[in-house]
Amino acid sequence: MAQSTAADVDSYLSEAPEGRRAALTELRRLCGEELKGFAEVMAYGMPAYERDGTAEIAFASQKQYVSFYLMRSDVRAAFEDRLAGHDMGKGCLRFRKPEDVEGIDFGLVRDLLRATASGPGTVC
Repeated sequence: MAQSTAADVDSYLSEAPEGRRAALTELRRLCGEELKGFAEVMAYGMPAYERDGTAEIAFASQKQYVSFYLMRSDVRAAFEDRLAGHDMGKGCLRFRKPEDVEGIDFGLVRDLLRATASGPGTVC
């Protein structure tokens, strides 16, 4: 999916490839549960979660995978051991088979979200 022009997250999800909607919807649900006090917005063509006007979390459907963007370098450092076995870029965790929702480590995602929500930190 190219960068979306969706006005809101509901529209983003509705235009996402059908096989990825379950994973994207679960990421959104977890963000809503864990990121209390964050604003859900569309930023750079993807759903993002901002605290005090700064995006700290985002996710997107890319051509080959679903990306979970963790923009907090302190949280990434704290979870370095758990992230080591995953496909991780500088700031994104890549789920290469998003159609296989069972293959996505939503427990890890929840823990990353909880750590992010626990307090402000360094945003890259």
